[in-house]
Amino acid sequence: MANQEVKVLGSWESPFSKRVEIALKLKGVEYNYVEEDLVNKSPQLLKYNPVHQKVPVLLHNGQPIVESLVILEYIDETWKTGPSILPEDPHERAISRFWANFIDNKLLVAAMKVFRSKGKEQDAIEETVELLSILENELGDKKFFGGESIGLVDIVADIVALWLDVIQEGLGKELFTKVTHPKLYNWREEFMNCSIIKETLPPKADLLAYFFKPAHA
Repeated sequence: MANQEVKVLGSWESPFSKRVEIALKLKGVEYNYVEEDLVNKSPQLLKYNPVHQKVPVLLHNGQPIVESLVILEYIDETWKTGPSILPEDPHERAISRFWANFIDNKLLVAAMKVFRSKGKEQDAIEETVELLSILENELGDKKFFGGESIGLVDIVADIVALWLDVIQEGLGKELFTKVTHPKLYNWREEFMNCSIIKETLPPKADLLAYFFKPAHA
């Protein structure tokens, strides 16, 4: 599948667009990256994602695909180079989709309550911690959610590995630590030490400065 034009419309602070870049790099797919200003959305973004008007957007030979989970599956189905992102077994694929949706629709929602309330909603903190425990139980003794290599759930959990860490540090609230969630903490260390992850995710200090900048800045 040579001579293909692959472009990613993304935003440096977005865990969703970073997921797409991680997947493309795992597959060894070359792409052009276009940084979007989500305050002043470009005509290109509005054209290719008129429904949600947000990143990420994957453009493959001019054809847009939107929504990070949909894009990840598209990448896995389109490029057979590199490791598989989803398991081959239909049941295992379904399980992976379930946990990917769990992260986005349950864990992320709870974590955003913590962030928006500036850590003042104790119920949201407790819910987030409980959901992290459920996720840790699914991880079990595996190195990655995908087994010995990074898979769909690991990529989607980039928000746990970095962004959730930024939230807990920025607010001074403990959500997951080596003591409370040892297996998930070890997974985070393994994930963040992968070379592709290191080169793709933004520096933690930059995210802290972005999300916790003074109101007058």
